[in-house]
Amino acid sequence: MESRPALRASVRVKTGKNANRRLRASGFTPAVFYDATGHALSLQVNEAELSRVYARTGRTTVFDLEIDDGGKKTTRPCLIWDVEYYPTRNRFMHLDFYGADQDRELKVRVPLEFTGTPRGVKAGGKVEIYRENIDILCKPAALPQKILVDISGLDVGQGLRIADLALPEEVRARYDVNFAVLTVNLPGSGKDDNEEGAGETG
Repeated sequence: MESRPALRASVRVKTGKNANRRLRASGFTPAVFYDATGHALSLQVNEAELSRVYARTGRTTVFDLEIDDGGKKTTRPCLIWDVEYYPTRNRFMHLDFYGADQDRELKVRVPLEFTGTPRGVKAGGKVEIYRENIDILCKPAALPQKILVDISGLDVGQGLRIADLALPEEVRARYDVNFAVLTVNLPGSGKDDNEEGAGETG
């Protein structure tokens, strides 16, 4: 089994706009770590290291956050929960980390990746995609980065709803309405399953 990525962080003593501005100028990004109880800890992480880890994990893969608190070091499995970028630059401005309890389920929104060419498209149909992400529930160890959806077997007039998706083991979709994910329609048919309950996920 591949080991989890690791990111080093240290406790941030000085906070506030001026302190954060100096921190960013020195190549670090301010962040906050929240544990499962809601306790918050102000941190700073090296921006270059953060970029490398984020490229591997995104916001749906658990990694090890190695926290240095004045020489006392702890390692916490966590997720990148929220990211704030500079308005005009592709650069981290602030992050929130969430400590993942390995024994408790998380609710996470993950992307769908559609694979294959439907039979209906080969017959002249067109794929209408209504959802590109879904909310799932699972424990951190089972958390997928994305859900692969094979649509090669769909004919014209057929589609998939969330209950039809084949999910990885130990992963459940979270929804109240069995909404449409996609359909294969003939161009100009006017048929849109998205009108039937596709607007709610709970």
